[in-house]
Amino acid sequence: MVLKVDPRQNRLLAALPDADRERVAAHLVPVDMPLGDVLYESGTDVTRVYFPTTSIVSLLYVMEDGASAEIAVIGNEGIVGISVFMGGHSTPSRAVVQSAGQGFRLNASLLMQEFNRAGPALRLLLRYTQALITQMTQTAVCNRHHSLDQQLCRWLLLSLDRVQSDELVMTQDLIANMLGVRREGVTEAAGHLQQAGLIRYRRGHIKVLDRPGLERRTCECYAVVKEEYDRLLPPRMVA
Repeated sequence: MVLKVDPRQNRLLAALPDADRERVAAHLVPVDMPLGDVLYESGTDVTRVYFPTTSIVSLLYVMEDGASAEIAVIGNEGIVGISVFMGGHSTPSRAVVQSAGQGFRLNASLLMQEFNRAGPALRLLLRYTQALITQMTQTAVCNRHHSLDQQLCRWLLLSLDRVQSDELVMTQDLIANMLGVRREGVTEAAGHLQQAGLIRYRRGHIKVLDRPGLERRTCECYAVVKEEYDRLLPPRMVA
């Protein structure tokens, strides 16, 4: 059962002028987004886009042998399915719900109608796409040059920003899949953070105990991504 949610819980929808948001809202479908739900597979046409509100979606690149690694996370600041308005229609990435919650679904053709009006929606979506590209670029740099402890800190902070909470429901297997590393590596990295008093991990629940400590321990990649989102997108609105 989908609970009643306000489109303004999504940062992009909240940023639209009232008239534009009301026009789009008439076609938005509230949806539950359960953990592990695949919104689209790589190479398939994207016919629907999603605006998360309380959920987080991971974009994963999947190799031929089935191995995968996360290239970006999308939460209440964004939209899943940018290939629709960027002209590609399909994408090489897989979109999977990383943290269960809710959101809105919209037919791709309706989004294109708004985009083609060449008004506020177009400008907002292009700015968001620039921020998302920054996140993807920084993720590639981070995975190549920084320690697993730092990568885990970055990943936790980006995820927490998108659920507005200090707790995540997440197994170590899923984290390993997102980061593209072995489970043992995540176990060791999470153990380091727990021993330092930064997090508490228990039965698939990660609770952040010392966020400033996490921010000090992570690499510069988190700040680069956060600053770019804050620069390009309007301030967060609490619905």
